[in-house]
Parts: sequence; structure tokens; C-alpha cells
Amino acid sequence: MLIKNDFEVAEPVEKVWRFFDDIPQVAACLPGAELTDDLGDDKYKGKVSIRMGPVRMQFAGTAEITERDDAARRIVVDAAGADEKGRGQAAMTVSANVVATARGSKVEVAQDLQLSGAAAQYGRGMISDVTAVLMRDFATNMQNRIDAIEKGLNPDEAATSAPAGGLAIAFRAMRMALTRVARRFFLPYQPNRT
Repeated sequence: MLIKNDFEVAEPVEKVWRFFDDIPQVAACLPGAELTDDLGDDKYKGKVSIRMGPVRMQFAGTAEITERDDAARRIVVDAAGADEKGRGQAAMTVSANVVATARGSKVEVAQDLQLSGAAAQYGRGMISDVTAVLMRDFATNMQNRIDAIEKGLNPDEAATSAPAGGLAIAFRAMRMALTRVARRFFLPYQPNRT
């Protein structure tokens, strides 16, 4: 399943691209992610905790940077892991492009995600909505970390990577789903304004 998101950061494109060179900093911005080991050669071990509905899953696995193009400001990461309780597996290729905007930078993210087991029971809409919420949180954490580093503060206090899930994410994803359904239902019935 291909999921695309983008977000803006109020920082110059060069600074945002340099931030992507520090994988531990990037991982710290993703809610629920934790790097557990640097394996060298752009390979890492880690964990990701996420809650979707009543199911809380914790995936352990590896991630590898398979492409880094400084000229195009593009990075590609392949990741794969299994739920620690044996309830499913996930594999994902994530590509991120950083482009300049009038207000700073835009990060365009494409995720090619394959799920099996308990996580696969959720529909594309629910997974897309949860991913969108996580990307918004990632963008906020990234901005906070960059600001903290600029001010000489401890970035670990600026952005946290609490487990992804809980009621807050569920309600935000549900609100997005309801808004999408409402648009489909009500937009065809809007009066023609000419």
C-alpha cells in the first residue's frame, strides 16, 4: 500500500536536509520509534510501538538507508520488522524529498507499506489516517528539535517519541475519517455557485 504525505518546516532547505544526516535525531522525532543499535554502514536496529484501535503492537527490526542523494535532497530507507508477540510483520520502503518553499522547506514522504497479521486487518483509510497523524507529530517534533539545537538546548527535552497510539491518535484519525466521509456525502449536494 502506497501512502503519501508531506509537511512543512519553517527552516531553510539546507538545514532540514542536514538534519536527515543524523538518523538518531530523525528517529527521535517519530512517535513510538526507538533506535536500539547502530550496525554501521547506514544500518540500524530499532523498535516501533503503535496502537491502532484496541491493538497495541511493538515491532522490532532493522532499517537501512539504501539511497542518499545530496543533490536531489532525497533519502530512501528500507525497514522490516516483526511484532514481538508474533502477531504480524511489516515491511516498508520510505522515501523522503526535501524541497524549498517560500516559508522554508517541504518534506515529501512516500511509504510503500506491506503488513501481515493483526495490523493488516485495518483498512487503507485507517492506516492512512494514523500515518497522517504520525507525520504531523513528526513535523512538530522535528521543528522543536531543530529549534532546540539552534538555541543550544537539549533536543531530547524538545521532542519526545512517546509510544504512538492511545486515544489522542485514535480520535484524531477518526476525525479525519469522518471528515473524509462527510465530504464525499455532502459535496455532491452543494448548490451550484455561478
